Amino acid sequence: MSHNTVTTVRHEQRGLILDFAGVLTASPIEVHRAWCMSEGLEPGAWRATLNDHPEGRRLYAALEIGEIGQAEWNEGTAALLGPQVDPVNLMGRAWAGVPAAHRMVALARAARDAGHRLALLSNSFGLDPFNPYEHVDVWDLFDVHVVSELVGMAKPDPAIYELTLERIGLPAEQCIFVDDHAVNLPPAADLGIATVHVTDEDAAVTELEALLGVTAVLAS
Repeated sequence: MSHNTVTTVRHEQRGLILDFAGVLTASPIEVHRAWCMSEGLEPGAWRATLNDHPEGRRLYAALEIGEIGQAEWNEGTAALLGPQVDPVNLMGRAWAGVPAAHRMVALARAARDAGHRLALLSNSFGLDPFNPYEHVDVWDLFDVHVVSELVGMAKPDPAIYELTLERIGLPAEQCIFVDDHAVNLPPAADLGIATVHVTDEDAAVTELEALLGVTAVLAS
């Protein structure tokens, strides 16, 4: 009489620390280009204003750490984009068409269900009137929320990673940090956190499945 033995490999509890935009959402670049064209702007106007215009950069940096709110940012940035741009819910209108990254969200759910701890570590782009986390329904996935606007500092400030470790309650060596911006990874690595740079959702999910011992299953 033979007996079949099933061996389950139990992975130690890990802390999975996820960025939001570009990790839990699809890349917003093409959506923002299409939105600009719908507003009668040059396709690259959104990114140029936020990333390259000195006042645009100042306003966005102030929004990230809560020095100004989203409504004030909407007013100031609309004026930079052009006189035809309505400031009302500007951020929400530009972001409304950006979908969730469904495989990454499924990976996060699988990690949570397997007993790993999840932290959201996000540089904010405002919470009111448009809440991007509620818009793609990911807020409740997380045990811990570290949003730059709410804590008064932003990635890549090393202090925000230290705060995340404190809140998640696990040593750095048991944590994994996932971000789509390479500049945000070294401060985490310097603390001993494993890092995953997202340049392709499928590749990143496959890497995380191996690290966490879980499988991302899309809802049918």
